[in-house]
Amino acid sequence: MADYPFPVEAGHILLFARSVGDPNPIYADAEYAAGTEVGGIIAPPTFVQASAQFNPDYFLRPKIGQPWFGSGREPTGLTRPAPSSGGEASGGGGGGGRGGGVGLHAEQHYEYHRPVRPGDVLTPTTLPGKSWERTGRSGLLQFSESVTEYRDPGGELVVTARSVGVLTTRPAPAAEAKGEGA
Repeated sequence: MADYPFPVEAGHILLFARSVGDPNPIYADAEYAAGTEVGGIIAPPTFVQASAQFNPDYFLRPKIGQPWFGSGREPTGLTRPAPSSGGEASGGGGGGGRGGGVGLHAEQHYEYHRPVRPGDVLTPTTLPGKSWERTGRSGLLQFSESVTEYRDPGGELVVTARSVGVLTTRPAPAAEAKGEGA
């Protein structure tokens, strides 16, 4: 993934805090925030996820004149490939089409090395993390971690975000997936 600048603005912090339902005045009230231990407005804990909207290649970011996630007749807005001759759906969901599985978001962790503040310009760099496998009730589960480091213009590490995804190698039958079974 290419590096790109993520400018942090007070209004962006305010809207993010409102969108996640967090009324803490440290995210919006400069006078209140000045009297706290951190001494000013800071961003909420998961705020750096909003940096994806600044990434020109982010697959959920709408692109003028192109279909995007949520823009079509299909539930995801993306056209799914026809089932393969082997009886399993291919390319379903976020699993990348390997084995007809489905990709899921499993975990997210944030390590703050200092608070994110209005006026910061962060550059995220995503690196591969660990990969491992486990066998579950639905078959083989393939886990993969990605690590995103957010640095300021001086190269100081501000936030480290770790995300774990899991790929199931056998999707649930359609009736069970929709809650129609049992």
